[in-house]
Amino acid sequence: MSCWMPGHPALSMCRGLAALPITCLERAKDLKTRFGILLHKPELGHKAGSSSKLQLGSRRRDSSREVLEWRESFDQLLKSKSGVNAFHTFLKTEFSEENLDFWLACEDFKKTRSKTKLASKANRIFEEFVQNEAPREVNIDHETREITRKNLSGATSACFNEAQAKTRTLMEKDSYPRFLKSASYQDMSKQAASRGGSKRSHT
Repeated sequence: MSCWMPGHPALSMCRGLAALPITCLERAKDLKTRFGILLHKPELGHKAGSSSKLQLGSRRRDSSREVLEWRESFDQLLKSKSGVNAFHTFLKTEFSEENLDFWLACEDFKKTRSKTKLASKANRIFEEFVQNEAPREVNIDHETREITRKNLSGATSACFNEAQAKTRTLMEKDSYPRFLKSASYQDMSKQAASRGGSKRSHT
């Protein structure tokens, strides 16, 4: 059956298409589909880019809020990975980073489940931070040092608790206030506050 009709030359094209092999028609359809996909790709890319920008903006707002939270309490600072890193960098300028390193080593030690690893880790931490003339000796009193030494004979996850608490108190009362007053933290908090202010002004 022919599509040709007198007075309608455009419709006469159907006659030519009908004469083409089926494989040619299928290839034409396939090309049309591929062109359609290519035409839609930039739009998808734009949407993905917009999404990544939103995520980046969200991360910046979160980090700004986090920086400002460090001054609320020493606990808030220790809960933040970036806060611990910033505090550690500050302690290096005062040559007292061993206090934080000891506290972090104790936190990691508490997560140890193997009894054999517990004993070996306990001895390593004691030799590095607690014993007299230790390479990175922390500032604790003689009584706490001796209690910790005795705890090593039957090492448990709690054997450094007292020494860790003393070191934490020392950092909270001594180093932490100086960190908050330091030029590095003041700069960070100003930038965080300005980012938060610019966000509010746009809403």
